[in-house]
Amino acid sequence: MTPAQPQDLSEKGDYPWWLVALAVIAAALAVVIVSNEIYTQVFTIVSAGIGITVLVTLLGFFFATLLGLAIALMALSERAALRQIARFYTEVIRGIPILVLLFYIAFVGAPALVTLVNTVLGPLVEAGYAKPLLVRDVSLMWRAIMALTIGYSAFIAEVFRAGIQSVDKGQIEAAKALGLSRYHRFRLVVFPQAIRVILPPLGNDFVAMVKDSSLVSVLGVADITQMGKIYASGSFRFFETYSIVAYIYLILTIGLSVGLRQLEKRLRRAQAR
Repeated sequence: MTPAQPQDLSEKGDYPWWLVALAVIAAALAVVIVSNEIYTQVFTIVSAGIGITVLVTLLGFFFATLLGLAIALMALSERAALRQIARFYTEVIRGIPILVLLFYIAFVGAPALVTLVNTVLGPLVEAGYAKPLLVRDVSLMWRAIMALTIGYSAFIAEVFRAGIQSVDKGQIEAAKALGLSRYHRFRLVVFPQAIRVILPPLGNDFVAMVKDSSLVSVLGVADITQMGKIYASGSFRFFETYSIVAYIYLILTIGLSVGLRQLEKRLRRAQAR
């Protein structure tokens, strides 16, 4: 018997009991947090890092998407040099763990960038029109954002490349026959069709970045994980603290996953029409 595909199950009205079970567990834990003084205190302290986690994720993903799209277009370019540069970039970056990339960008890349900026602005600095940039002027949060941007851009580039290549070449040839420019072919014909293929894996990368944003705590960025580390190291309540940290991340990631599934369903319905 052929196993049912996810879309087949949704069409048959397969009820998401797993989501109901998670909602019940989440509600029970919420009651514990509200009724228990220790858990309330831990949640109050740890939740202070939610804003930083969301900010780092949104900025990192936004810049990674833009950079990934640029790399994907280079990979699909008619110029061999651009294709080779794009392939070199994606293979190298995908081969480096995010944690190693965080350290490298924070303590090697950022100082090198500061040196480059000061070299470019050298004449203005000597003339007194600008001040030299210092390494400490680049905050650890922005170093973390740069690392996540570079790390995820390679994966997102492959998502865009595969999505763009999934568009039927006949439609592209038809757009050429109509006299559309390369830009207008991409904007009006290719991208609207490719986005249906791109969106699901792109959403998965966004959820993954929410989780990987916890790695920025190694740089001392005050996200959810870092706030939990600080509280646990001072109170020695490791069980309570990391249970709350896991709880918050699950709320964020599962909520995003459910929202993305609903968006995928709407796109499938729109495509069917």
